[in-house]
Amino acid sequence: MAEDLKKMYRTVMDDHFPPQITISFGDQKLVYRKRTWKIPDPNTGEVIEKGLRYGENPGQEAALYELVNGNLVLGECRFIEPGRGLVSSITEEDMLQSGKHPGKINLTDVDNALNIMKYLTAGPAAVIVKHNNPCGVAYGSTLSEAYEKADMADRIAAFGGCALFNRPVDRSTAQMISANYLEVVAAPDFEEGTVDILAGRPNLRIIRIERMDRLSEYAQARFVDFKSLIDGGIIVQQSPLNRISSAQDFTLATAQYQGKTYRIERKPSDQEYADMLFGWQVEQGITSNSVIYVKNGITVGIGTGEQDRVGVAEIAIFKAYTKYADALCFRRHGLSYKELQLAVEKGDKDLQLLKEIDQETKEAKGGLIGSCMISDAFFPFRDGVDVAIRQGITAVVQPGGSLRDFEVIEACNEADPQVTMVFTGQRAFKH
Repeated sequence: MAEDLKKMYRTVMDDHFPPQITISFGDQKLVYRKRTWKIPDPNTGEVIEKGLRYGENPGQEAALYELVNGNLVLGECRFIEPGRGLVSSITEEDMLQSGKHPGKINLTDVDNALNIMKYLTAGPAAVIVKHNNPCGVAYGSTLSEAYEKADMADRIAAFGGCALFNRPVDRSTAQMISANYLEVVAAPDFEEGTVDILAGRPNLRIIRIERMDRLSEYAQARFVDFKSLIDGGIIVQQSPLNRISSAQDFTLATAQYQGKTYRIERKPSDQEYADMLFGWQVEQGITSNSVIYVKNGITVGIGTGEQDRVGVAEIAIFKAYTKYADALCFRRHGLSYKELQLAVEKGDKDLQLLKEIDQETKEAKGGLIGSCMISDAFFPFRDGVDVAIRQGITAVVQPGGSLRDFEVIEACNEADPQVTMVFTGQRAFKH
C-alpha cells in the first residue's frame, strides 16, 4: 500500500481538459488557453509535454489556463485584461529548474504568496506559504535577512513550502535556502551562480516570475473569482480590493452605544502604524476566520480558518509560543523543540535544557509583547481582544461594525498599559 501511494505521487497524470476554454458573460467572452510544459521525467529522463501533474491529490486530473483574450466589463468594474499573466504564464524558460511537473498546490501556493507580496513594497521581503496560507512573512534590510526572519517565524510549517521573494535571489539568500527543504522558490530573477547553489536540491522547483517589477499594480486589479459547488453549480464574485494602502487609511476606533460615544484614548506610534499596515496586508492572503500577530515587520503567530474569533485568537497565541520555543531551541542547540523533547525523554539530553527554553518562552510570552493583533473581521465580544491583551499586545486592527465595538474599545482603554485600536472599515474574509 505504501509503495502504491509513493508511485501515485510520482505519476504524471493524463488530463482530459480541452486546450481552450471560452466563458461567456452575456455577449462578452473570456478565452483561456491551457498551459503545458515540456519537462524531462525525473525517473526516466523522457521529455513529457504536460500541464499540472495532478490536482490537490493524486488521482485528480487538473489543468492550468491562462487568460488570452477578452476584456470583461460588468457595471463599472473592468476586470483584469489578457497579457498580464503571472503564475498562469510561467514558461519552460521561467522554470530554471523544474524538478518535475508542478502540481496544483505548488502553483496556487505561489499565487497566494503573490497575493500577499503585491502589497509589500517597503523593502526586501519574503513570503513562505504552505497549503495556501502563509507560514512566515517578513521584511528585512536585505533579502537574506527577510528570508531568515520569515523562516524562523515558523520553520516547522515552512518545511516543504513555497518561498517567494520580491527581489532577485542573491548568493547569500540562496545558500540559506539550500540548507532547508522547500518545494518551490520563486522570485523576479536569480543572480548569477544562485541556481547552481539551489540545484543541490534536485526536486526543487526554481521559478522566475515575469512582471514582478509591476506586481503592485495588481493590488487594484479585479479578477473573476469562481467557486464550484458539489452539484455542478458555480458562484461568481469579484475579487476583493484592499482599501488600506497607507497608515492614513486607518481610522481610530470609535463607537456609539445608548447615546454615549466610545473612543480609543491612545493613538498608535509610528512603529505600530507600520506593523498594523504590514499585518493587514498579510491578512489579505489568510484563510478566514483568522487572527494574526505581527511585530517589527515579522509575523509572530498566525491563526487560520477557525469557526470562532476568540478561538482563533487563542490558537494564534499558542502557535506564537510554540514557534518561539522552537526557534530558540534551534538557535541554541541546533535541534527542533520536539527533537530536544524526545532526547530528554530518552535520557540523551538534560531536562534542564528544556526547562530553560520553556521559562524563556514564558517570560517573553512567545514574542507577543509589543506586537499588533490583526483580525479579518470584527469582534462579536471583547473576549477575543482580552486574551491578546493578557499577552502584552499594544495595538489592534479590525474592521469594526460589531454591536459590541464599544466593549472592545473599553477593553483596550482599560488595559495597563493602554492598547490602541484602529478600524479598517472593511472585512478581509477569504474562503
